Amino acid sequence: MTKKKVVWTIIILAAAAGIGLFLLLRAHRLRLIAERQLVPIEGAVIQHDADTKNELPVADVLITASDGVRSATTSSDAAGHFKLVLQKRVLSEQPITVTFRNPRYEPLDLTVQTGRLGTKPQLYIAAMVPIVQKTTIGSKHPPIQVSNIRVRYTLNSRNQNNVGFAVRTFQVVNKGDVPCDHQSPCSPDGKWKAASATLPLDAGADNSFQNVTASCIAGPCPFTKIDSSGFIQGGRQISITALNWSDTATFLMEAEVYHTAINSEVRELYPVIFGQTLNFTLPPTQEGVSLEAEIDGAPMVFPLGPNLSLSWATCNVRTGTEEQEKTTIYRCELKPGYRF
Repeated sequence: MTKKKVVWTIIILAAAAGIGLFLLLRAHRLRLIAERQLVPIEGAVIQHDADTKNELPVADVLITASDGVRSATTSSDAAGHFKLVLQKRVLSEQPITVTFRNPRYEPLDLTVQTGRLGTKPQLYIAAMVPIVQKTTIGSKHPPIQVSNIRVRYTLNSRNQNNVGFAVRTFQVVNKGDVPCDHQSPCSPDGKWKAASATLPLDAGADNSFQNVTASCIAGPCPFTKIDSSGFIQGGRQISITALNWSDTATFLMEAEVYHTAINSEVRELYPVIFGQTLNFTLPPTQEGVSLEAEIDGAPMVFPLGPNLSLSWATCNVRTGTEEQEKTTIYRCELKPGYRF
């Protein structure tokens, strides 16, 4: 009987291991199939030009990917980047057609082959040809000249200046050698009757306390305790709480007082012009961006505002990466009828 039990135990364990391996392989196969169904397509849209300095990113391009059955749509961002995921039929080798549409550029179609096994991911670069704006035959109005462009913005910074020193004393009145008898507050060991007091302080508007210290300076200081949680971080409003389980004790609070002020500085820079576009980068704390330019020789100021609206150019903005300290990157393209 003992040998039979051992044999049956081995058979059961082997069967359980086989079932477990089968389920594991099945889950792995299903995961691979699911991954094959999701086809990521990523790339960038740029302006086609023989000079690479003029291959500028193209924003707001409508991008559609389709295999004839399913489709996915997205738009390029201010940097021209796009990414979409198409749910494709399993192991289908039907090519995917990716279309790029923007009213200022000629239509562009790309064919992407992703169904074959072993196909590696690829970054797709879509170079779109701008549509040449045709002028009216016999027109006597030359393009309006935009010149002497400057960017003005305000840079705000917060400064803290030491404006004084705060000193306060307060007492915690108590009678020593009185048993606590479970009447809170008590000494930390619960033996003696204690008393506590709190000193609240407000530094005032735009002020804060820093480097706060509190100490017992008179009385039976060994039998006192100061709670630093109310002032250790500093700030405009702080509080010092002291516990005393002997005779009356006196406490001293000292702190530096800092005043916070906002300094505004107006700065200027000249944008970089490539072909029909101008580019400039501003720090993340900038405010009130405006462009100063001469339109056919007449000086004018054009506040950009949140909508980035200009009468003579179409602008977009994007935020840089963390490595670029999240700077703000502007790009403006001239509208038809204007030239730099």
